[in-house]
Amino acid sequence: MLIRTTTENERELFLRTLMAAFGTHLTPPAEGEGAWWAALEADDSLLALDEDGAPVGTAGAYSFELTLPGGRMTPVPGVTTVGVLPTHRRRGVLTALMRHQLRQFQERGAALSVLLASEAVIYRRFGYGPAAFSQRLTLDSHRSAFAAPVEAAGRIELWRRADSGELLAEVYDRYRRTQPGALSRPARWWSAGAGQPPVAHTPRHIVLHRDADGTPDGYASYSVGPTDPVTRTRTLTVDEVIACDDTVHAALVRYCLDHDLVTTTVFANLPPEHPVRWRLKDFRAARTGPSQDGLWARLLDIPRALAARRYAAGGDLVLEVHDPFLATTGRYRLTTDAEGHADCARTDRAADLTLDVSDLGALYLGGTAPSTLVRAGRIRPHHDTAALRADTLFTHPTGTPHCVHWF
Repeated sequence: MLIRTTTENERELFLRTLMAAFGTHLTPPAEGEGAWWAALEADDSLLALDEDGAPVGTAGAYSFELTLPGGRMTPVPGVTTVGVLPTHRRRGVLTALMRHQLRQFQERGAALSVLLASEAVIYRRFGYGPAAFSQRLTLDSHRSAFAAPVEAAGRIELWRRADSGELLAEVYDRYRRTQPGALSRPARWWSAGAGQPPVAHTPRHIVLHRDADGTPDGYASYSVGPTDPVTRTRTLTVDEVIACDDTVHAALVRYCLDHDLVTTTVFANLPPEHPVRWRLKDFRAARTGPSQDGLWARLLDIPRALAARRYAAGGDLVLEVHDPFLATTGRYRLTTDAEGHADCARTDRAADLTLDVSDLGALYLGGTAPSTLVRAGRIRPHHDTAALRADTLFTHPTGTPHCVHWF
């Protein structure tokens, strides 16, 4: 088997191989719609070829910036388009693709990589761990009253998606720089209409919030379904609510809940434990779906990745990390000061915690407490205070990590 980078004129070959792996067909986008594959980068797209030179597997990556706890940003490859033809499964094709891709990321200097997992059981064996989560929240209009009115200075405007791209990109970029776990949306994504709404040029209503000075500081992207002929109900589904502060977010939520001729409003992608339900007069009115894993993280250069983010307090912690897939197994000493700045290097000191690199990825953005994985038997502490010390460091006050960007 040969694994190599694709060329620009092999885009269709790459896509047809991927679609065959997933049992679907490559169809051109409808007029006015964006294609999710429009932003693919040939330099980061890999083909696996069998002994006859026929393509049997694919893997790709996009170039993003990831916002870390504490507000720093780091470049990351976002893994996508991973698939193996049904005729060649269970032959090591996926493992070879993943190892080749991760080595390529390391050679290019990436400290970590991220992905959205199609199946949760696949990517742990390659060192990825679930690092950010999302939740679906459903409210019936007649039970959606807030306990107190929202007092957001400014105004709300209704826009067509076709006319609002630059405004949405501006608001999203301000938001993602303050939200741990958020990814950048490069200009080519917006122009190509790649990904999910509101980036895709699909029919969506856009409601934009401006502050008292007229500066855009929030938006919601939504669609309203047809009226059910039997129940006469109508559902409004919100793809994204993006805002630079909680009051603006609440004003946009209130707009969606107060929409005429709608009986149910669904917020498809909120962070777990989002304060929306705490604003309700009837706390039980909110029906929350199960928490879903979103962004998965994989540390490639452990010292550099751990030193890149900020921490909640000063401290000292030695992690024994097992990473047989990339042979980065070792002990790493993480030292942080009172401002949360960190240094990390290999060490011979005794470990405070022993864990797999996939579990380090799960901890990395602060979305899961180390003590939770200790209780689950995934992390082994070596003394009584190890889990508490790790909890104190990794949970950052900038908030729960969350990623709305689909890739």
